[in-house]
Amino acid sequence: MTWTSENKDEKRRTAEAIIRRLKQAGFESYFVGGCVRDFVRGVIPGDYDIVTSALPDQVEVLFEHTVAVGAKFGVMVVIQDGHSYEVATFRSDDAYEDGRRPTRVHFSSAKEDVLRRDFTINGLLMDPETNQIIDYIGGLADIDRKVIRTIGDPGVRFNEDYLRMLRAIRFTANLGFAIDPATRNAIQVHALNIKGISAERIAEELNKMLTRGGARPGFELMVETGILQQILPEVNRMRGVGQPPRFHPEGDVWQHTMIMLDLLTGETSSSIAPSLAWGALLHDVGKPVSRTEDEAGVHFYGHVQLGETIAEDILQRLRFSRAQRETVISLIHHHMVFMNVQKMRPARLKRFLRMPNFHLHLQLHRLDCLASHGMLDHYDFCRRQLQNLEREELHPPRLLTGDDLLTMGFAPGKLIGEILRALEEEQLENRVHSQEEASAFVQIRWKP
Repeated sequence: MTWTSENKDEKRRTAEAIIRRLKQAGFESYFVGGCVRDFVRGVIPGDYDIVTSALPDQVEVLFEHTVAVGAKFGVMVVIQDGHSYEVATFRSDDAYEDGRRPTRVHFSSAKEDVLRRDFTINGLLMDPETNQIIDYIGGLADIDRKVIRTIGDPGVRFNEDYLRMLRAIRFTANLGFAIDPATRNAIQVHALNIKGISAERIAEELNKMLTRGGARPGFELMVETGILQQILPEVNRMRGVGQPPRFHPEGDVWQHTMIMLDLLTGETSSSIAPSLAWGALLHDVGKPVSRTEDEAGVHFYGHVQLGETIAEDILQRLRFSRAQRETVISLIHHHMVFMNVQKMRPARLKRFLRMPNFHLHLQLHRLDCLASHGMLDHYDFCRRQLQNLEREELHPPRLLTGDDLLTMGFAPGKLIGEILRALEEEQLENRVHSQEEASAFVQIRWKP
C-alpha cells in the first residue's frame, strides 16, 4: 500500500504529527506493531502505536494532554485531536515472574525493543515520513509466508506472558495464517499455564477470535494445542457428542457448532455482533450433559435449560456484563422456539417477533438451520410476518389506561394490571380494535 494524502485518515495524520513532534525534539520515533503489520498487508489500521527514544517525562513535556498508564514501563498515552495514542519508550525487560509483567525494565534501543516483543509480524518498525520498514526479526518474510512465529524462543516468549499462546491462535485465525511448528509445539507444552491469566484478558482474545473472522480454525487450533480444554472445557465436551442424522447430517454437536461459526464469518459483511457469536458457540452447550439414547434414538431432553445454566457459568467466569449475559442467554433460551412459529396463536407470535434483539435471534436460527438440515421455512415465515405486520400490530397502542379503569369503577390494585394485559392480548389476537370494543370487553369480563 502506498499512502497518499487522499487515503490517509485523520487518525493516521494525527499519529504522524506526534512522530514529527518527537523527531523535531531530537528523538527517534516509529510506528510499531499491528499498524505496521496492517500497512504491509494493505489494510488500513484501526489504531497506531508509537515507540520512541524519548523517556516518559520527556513525552509528557512535549504534549499537552498525556496520561501515564504505565510510566515505569515506559508507556504514556498521548491524547490529540480527539484520539488516543500509546507512546512507549524503547525498552528491554528483565525476567517475568508473574507470567505477564517484567520485574524491571531498562530503557534501550529500537532493536532491543523489537526483540522483546511477541511475534515477528508485530515486531516491525515504520518511519511514516518515508514509509520505510525496519525489520530486525524477519517479520516481512513471515507476513509474506503467512506464518505466526514468536520472536526468539517460543517457550521464553510464552513464559513472559501466557496470554501470548492464545494471541498466537487468535492471530492465526483472524489473519488466515498458519502457525509455525515450533510455536505450536510450545503452546502444547505450556497450555496449562493459560489458567494463570485473568478472565478479562482471555475474554478479550476470545471476543476478537469470534468476531473478526476465522473463528472455526481458531477453535480447532485451540483443541489441537490443548488450550480449549483449559479455558472452555464445557465447549470442548461437545466434541464427539453424536446427534440424530435425520436432523443433523453434518455430524456431532462440535461439527455443527463449527459450521455455524464458519457461516457466521463467511456471511457477515459488517462486524459480527459479539452476543450473536457467543450465542452460536453456546446454543447447544447443554447437549453433552443431556444426551440420552434408547430404542427410539438419541435425545437431548432439557438441553436448552441446562445450556442456559452452563452458559451463565461460562459468561460469569469470563466477567461478561449482566446485559451481555442476558442477551446471550436469551438467544439460547429461544433458539428452539422457532420450530413452533407457524403454529403459534397471533398474540404469541407477535410477542415473539417483537422481542428485544429479535434480529439476532433470527440470524442465529438461520445459522442453526444452514449448519444442519438446511430447511429455512420457519426463518422465511418470520421474515414474511415482519414484512407484512405494521408496527402498530406488533405494538398496539393502549386503548384504555389505568385511569380509564378507575373511572369505570375499578379499585386500585393488581386487577388493573391484569385487565390491561388481557386487553393487550385481545388486541394482539385482532379481536379488539377500538376504545368502544375495549370498554365492552372489560365490562363483560369484569364487573366494576
